[in-house]
Amino acid sequence: MVVFSSILLLISSCATTIHARHHGNQVSQHPITKSQTPLRPPGRPTPIHGNSSFIPHPTGAASCEPYWMEQIKHQGVASFNPDSTYQVFRNVKNYGAVGDGLTDDTIAIQKAISDGGRCAPGVCQSSTTTPAVVYFPSGTYLISASIIDYYYTQIIGNPNCLPTLLATANFSTTGGLGLLDGSPYQSTGRTGFGPTNTFFRQIRNLIFDMTQIPATVAATGIHWPTAQTTSLQNLVFRMSAANGTQHQGVFIEEGSGGFMTDLTFYGGLYGFNVGNQQFTTRNLTFHNCVTAINQLWDWGWTYKSVSINNCQVGFNISAGGSSAVNVGSLTLLDSSFKNTPVGIITSRTADSRPAGAGSVYLENIRLENVPSAVSGLDGTSILVGSMSTLVISAWADGHRYTPNGPVAARGPISPSKRPSTLLDAEGNFFERSKPQYGTVSYKRFLSVRDAGAKGDGVTDDTDALSAAILQAKKAGKILFVDAGYYRVTSTIYIPPGSKIVGEALASVILSSGSFFNNINQPQPVVKVALPGELGSIEWSDMFVSSQGQQAGAILIEWNLASYGEVAGMWDVHTRIGGFAGSELQVEQCPTTPSITITPENLVQSCIAAYMSMHVTKFGTGLYMENVWLWTADHDLDDVRNNNTQITVYTGRGLHIESIRGILWLYGTAVEHHSKYQYQFVDTRDIFMGQIQTETAYYQPNPDATIPFPTDIALNDPIFTPNTNISLNSANGWGLRILRSSNLLAYGVGLYSFFNNYSTACSQEGAGAVCQTRILSIEGTAHSHDVWIYNLNTVGATNMVTRDGVDLVGSGDNNNSPCFIV
Repeated sequence: MVVFSSILLLISSCATTIHARHHGNQVSQHPITKSQTPLRPPGRPTPIHGNSSFIPHPTGAASCEPYWMEQIKHQGVASFNPDSTYQVFRNVKNYGAVGDGLTDDTIAIQKAISDGGRCAPGVCQSSTTTPAVVYFPSGTYLISASIIDYYYTQIIGNPNCLPTLLATANFSTTGGLGLLDGSPYQSTGRTGFGPTNTFFRQIRNLIFDMTQIPATVAATGIHWPTAQTTSLQNLVFRMSAANGTQHQGVFIEEGSGGFMTDLTFYGGLYGFNVGNQQFTTRNLTFHNCVTAINQLWDWGWTYKSVSINNCQVGFNISAGGSSAVNVGSLTLLDSSFKNTPVGIITSRTADSRPAGAGSVYLENIRLENVPSAVSGLDGTSILVGSMSTLVISAWADGHRYTPNGPVAARGPISPSKRPSTLLDAEGNFFERSKPQYGTVSYKRFLSVRDAGAKGDGVTDDTDALSAAILQAKKAGKILFVDAGYYRVTSTIYIPPGSKIVGEALASVILSSGSFFNNINQPQPVVKVALPGELGSIEWSDMFVSSQGQQAGAILIEWNLASYGEVAGMWDVHTRIGGFAGSELQVEQCPTTPSITITPENLVQSCIAAYMSMHVTKFGTGLYMENVWLWTADHDLDDVRNNNTQITVYTGRGLHIESIRGILWLYGTAVEHHSKYQYQFVDTRDIFMGQIQTETAYYQPNPDATIPFPTDIALNDPIFTPNTNISLNSANGWGLRILRSSNLLAYGVGLYSFFNNYSTACSQEGAGAVCQTRILSIEGTAHSHDVWIYNLNTVGATNMVTRDGVDLVGSGDNNNSPCFIV
């Protein structure tokens, strides 16, 4: 391993030989048909790894308490839905569900989901005007057929006493794959929603019970082909553990995720049977599965805090065999295997193809009675385990980059240097599940609607929203932002000590007007604390967006300094353009690939934001989980129902310049900003779990020099303008690191699918020519301990650039991981 100026990089390479999957186009499905879908088992998630806000009780327990969500007054609106009577919140019992474990509740539950002309699979591709929360009070809900999920649906149970979906013994999968099917297959052979465009959905606080279904019957808990801004949280899957069981918990065969946490699986052939571009998953517990996790395919998948107990196999990542390895990379940390004969099965060999596929990186893994930690397909131990107890500090299998190019490497390596500021008491990276306030009375919530805000997308709610935030903080209450679009014309300030929760991922702060439209004097839409303020906040389930031209809008500015406590954002996203009410749809911002775009002919009204999120020099102690900072590449509410692409201009993605650092980024993604997606400047002590980017589809027409001028104060990258739009050397960076230290990235996916809206540059055999460079590390004389594991790029000619020198070429690493140290 080669040390470059005291910067340590462990990198696994790109997946260019796999057909590109991206938003906005229906690209070819991964080659797994409905009839071939392997099975996996359902399980149950309990917050085991600390910092959880509640402990669920079993259904029917005497201590069950009603959840605030079922008692609070529901006033949420779908602001741009023409039906003024549309209901966002639905309690399944109001639709006739009984929940006694005896009555068949299938029809009632499905009615609660579908009511109101909502976006149904196979009929509608996407819609932001029909969001819904489908709520399950405590109880056991008997179902005899698949419950079909709709677009933009949050399915939520009582966390104080998890409701159970109990499948009948003769459960029918006709029309669906699981107890709950997130996107059922259609007669076309495709899923109902495009998997890489299936956004804005959650399932949490439920038990999926399949134990009445005969073990030999193929049965699935959740079918979940999905993409960004989605999550599974606090779920239990109960399956048959009998010999020959064919049950599986969660099945995913396609998509562009994503995040999952706090899942527990009992029994089954597979707990997790999954394939997707990328995912971050944490706090998964498996008991008595045949195979806990069967990895069908991926580019990069990061697992943290996995506990595998009494299974036959922990991970099987051998899909495709040695001649056609389907798994790009696996990153596993802070996890344990117990009483499991084989930890990991891999098909990677010295001559497997693609040469670098099947990359594995293990860090801080505890084994107890695991004879073989890593085995080949022939059963030979590649990494011997232990019949007693063994801790694997760090072990890697993949391509390792040296001055002579990439070479195969397999064996122990030095682990990353973990800053103590990022760790919990056990030495694991800190984690905290989204607070759900399970034991808090509904009387301790303040509705913004009750405080005077309208949320209709038209009224100026600046004063009312600001006053509600301050009123809730002063009264020690949690601010409930009812579903709706809250139009604001000046900055919204969130003080330390605030707790804010949205509804249905349909609570949107919408910037509008001239205050946010000066490209030379940018202004924050939401300002979290003032510079120098200390304390903590909890913020969850909301969007910040912009309406029309907002050339100076910084959607989120984070100044809060948290010392000794952690401030958090869970499911807080930016969505810029491409939705009803944004005034940035296909009618206003069409694509123009046949026109050379210049400052003179660029559509000024489509300059929609200066930056998505800025963590300033003052901000510190920030925990981000499942956060997507997205400039829309297509129109979600296109009347043609085909996800028509659009051109919306935003300057910068996530800019972090915290002097003290101490940030955790679990399951974050940043996409389609002009100058960069992630930028770290003069910062330190940052944990990242599977970050993901996409370059703006219109680039290099125009390139990253247009329309936003270089802002030296923000350390903007300097680009040399393209002299010809066929060139791609001035595309926005996926990841840029300047003079920073103690950065640990456990899984990185940097994708450039398009050149001027054409995907020809990213197809197999094209040579990765969408973008010349995509990851830059600069000022290395002032940096140290930058660790990057399992880097996967698409369409980029060079994978890593250091101080202007290209270090790693994609041509050496087609669909393979390369480690650089």
